[in-house]
This record gives sequence, structure tokens and C-alpha cells, in this order.
Amino acid sequence: MHQSDKEEMREETPLKHLAIIMDGNGRWAQERGLKRTKGHEKGADVIRDITTYCANHPTIETVTFYAFSTENWKRPKLEVEFLMKLLDTYLKKELPVYQKHHVRFLAIGDMTRFSKPLQKRIKETEARTKENHSLTQVLALNYGGRAEIVGVVNDIVKEGKSVLTEKDISRALQTPYSDIDLLIRTSGEERISNFLLWQISYAEFYFTPTLWPDFNTQELDSIITHYTQRTRRFGGLQ
Repeated sequence: MHQSDKEEMREETPLKHLAIIMDGNGRWAQERGLKRTKGHEKGADVIRDITTYCANHPTIETVTFYAFSTENWKRPKLEVEFLMKLLDTYLKKELPVYQKHHVRFLAIGDMTRFSKPLQKRIKETEARTKENHSLTQVLALNYGGRAEIVGVVNDIVKEGKSVLTEKDISRALQTPYSDIDLLIRTSGEERISNFLLWQISYAEFYFTPTLWPDFNTQELDSIITHYTQRTRRFGGLQ
């Protein structure tokens, strides 16, 4: 669905920016006697399904996935190496899917720690999808919310501004349409884990016990229906 169609539906269903903390890949695999890497592989397939759903949803303009945090480097070396290879493979396989569904790909976070070939793959995917306008899919990679805010403040100060406003910071954040409407976390954990700390100031939260590899579009549809029935007051008395 194209942007103009989504504009017409916005008042009826105001969900524009969806953020998801994908949790539970390792537990899903362990419960089945599989290696943790199998959970990550299955989880990558779910990202494709959810992205396709969002691209065809009448109001969603951006979906941001927490794919790799700054803390994930603490995981076993072999698992981290696998995740890097999986990301490269995912982007290579997803390019035709992005083009088919008119999805723009965008990465946020500090990519400098990734290998040069992986950095190149990320930049090429961004460049080849930049004209797509049905949906922006954001992958947070080597991302931390605190680090993003500190980086933004330092950049603005370097530009010579000594007094900052909320608008200054919001405009400089890496995420498009920076305010998050709905944040979902899978696997039953009820934490934010340093994800989009500025952007979720007035977001609605939904925590589901479903492990990420078992998450599907039917459950997402149900969550969105629940979201649209909530009254968002933004600190007021509406």
C-alpha cells in the first residue's frame, strides 16, 4: 500500500511507527533440542513475514526491529559470528522482497564494528531501496538508546549550539518519524533493554509470552486491534 493510501487511513487507525524487541530465539531452539543458531534462522523468517504484513497495513509507515544491541557482543564469539553471517545472508535474500513490496531498508546504530563486507552490504541495500515508499524497515544494529542520545547531543554541540531543545534532539535521531506509537516485546520479558529510549516516551507497550520464532501476523493483527482500542492521552485528560 502506498503512502497516499496510508495518509487517508491515518485518522481511523493512527499506528504509524511500530517497534519490536525480538526476544526468545535461543530459548525457542533450546526447547526443541536445537542449537541456538537455529532459533536465529527461524527468527529471520519471522522478520520477513512481519515486514510484509506492515508493508500492506493501511497506516504503518515504519517498523523498527531490535536486531543486535551494543550489549550483544557479550554473547559467545561463535554465536556473534553466526549472527553477522546471518545478517549478510538475510539482506542478500531480502532485496527482491524489499523491491516487491516497495520497502525501504534503513540501518541504525554504530556499523563501524562490523566487517567491511558487511558494512558494504548494509550501505548497498539502503541505496538500492531508498526510493521505495510503502514502508521503511529499520534494523537496529549494534544499537543502544543511551549511546544514540549521547551521540546526538555531542553532534549538536559540535555544531556550535549550547542550548538544546527537544526538537533539536528529535530531528537528529537516526530513526525516521522518531516517535514510536507501539512497542512490542516477545518472550515474556518486560524490559526495554536500552531500545529507542527517547522515541518511546509516549509509546504504548505490549508484552507477549510468545517466543519470537513463534510470533506471527495473526498475533500482530490482534495486538494492533488491542492498540487501536486504547486511549492515548500524551499526559492530558482526553
